Amino acid sequence: MTYRACVRAVIGTAVALAALATPAHAEPSDPWVRAWGLNVGAQLGNGTILDQTTPGSVPGVARGDVRELSAGGFNSNLSFALALLNDGTVLSWGGNTSGQLGNGTTVQQGFPAKVAGLSGVSSISAAGGPFALAVRGGRVLAWGTNAYGQLGNGATTADKDGPATRPAAVQSLNRVTDVSGGCNHSVALREDGTVWTWGRNANGQLGLGTRTDRNTPQKVPGLDDVVAISAGCTHTLALTADGTVKTWGYNSKGQLGNDSTEDSPVPVDVRHLDGVTKVFAGSYQSYALLDDGSVRAWGWNGEGQLGDGGAVDRTTPVPLPGLTGVQEMADGWQHTLAVLADGSVLAWGNNSNGQLGDGTTTSSPTPVTALPPNSGTSHVAASVANKSSYAC
Repeated sequence: MTYRACVRAVIGTAVALAALATPAHAEPSDPWVRAWGLNVGAQLGNGTILDQTTPGSVPGVARGDVRELSAGGFNSNLSFALALLNDGTVLSWGGNTSGQLGNGTTVQQGFPAKVAGLSGVSSISAAGGPFALAVRGGRVLAWGTNAYGQLGNGATTADKDGPATRPAAVQSLNRVTDVSGGCNHSVALREDGTVWTWGRNANGQLGLGTRTDRNTPQKVPGLDDVVAISAGCTHTLALTADGTVKTWGYNSKGQLGNDSTEDSPVPVDVRHLDGVTKVFAGSYQSYALLDDGSVRAWGWNGEGQLGDGGAVDRTTPVPLPGLTGVQEMADGWQHTLAVLADGSVLAWGNNSNGQLGDGTTTSSPTPVTALPPNSGTSHVAASVANKSSYAC
């Protein structure tokens, strides 16, 4: 799951000093990327491992310098974040036990630093698992864990045998415009509107009609004219040019939105949707942004992460009451973020580590304010498998 808009980074002693001086809450005028929530793996990028219940600065990473922001990892020590800068370089920070920072090591990193040798990048995705994807010149690069073939290099390698700590090319795939990483599978959108998948497939999340893992990209059959993709933990969403939302994979919580809880290894239509402009996959929940700025949600809702005021799973899309003017969204493990047209950031769902950003650890099934209007925010990010939040 990825999101765009922010650039420049000044790392080193000056950044360390800035981090020490950073207030617990970033003011609206603060120029930096913001982060809050769980931080035991240093994934908030402020040089500490302390949780933060309000948005704070990621020192040295200016919002105006970042084109795309993405968060990944599925537990405390594996959580990490990526920022794609306007100059085509990529910053990474946080947990690194599987080499997901792409810096040639497996050492945790509390401050953002450039992924060495990576330039000319047009899109990134930090996956729900400890691996990452990037697009450069239409080719996909991948790094991190490869236990299920999610790096797409023709191999399947356990971390104990050495994770891929530097970006390497995915096999036999070009003219890619976007990528999205699930917990253990990868998805790519080509410029011709076709979708390609690889990695773990135990729940049919590759959309190939089978449950066999793949360590090289495979074309999803019968799926054309796709304009957007989003990978959840074990399911996938695709938006077609005519506004149809296709989905496949795990469905125990109704996250496929087809009025069932049966998994589907092939794409099916999400029911009762019209006027969709964007799609967002969370861990086991899904969201659609409509052309009028309203949102529909379906799937897992045990912590109120759908935002409909309840805690009942939904097998078909439901409207989110009172939520309008939405521009972008990001979906975490059990919480959700939304950017409104006025620049405010709302959040809802689980708040055990302060990931809603309202200064509390009280969960909420309806939106609360993480950042006020005119905060300068355009994009948000959250890992589909963790409890941290980001905005730029």
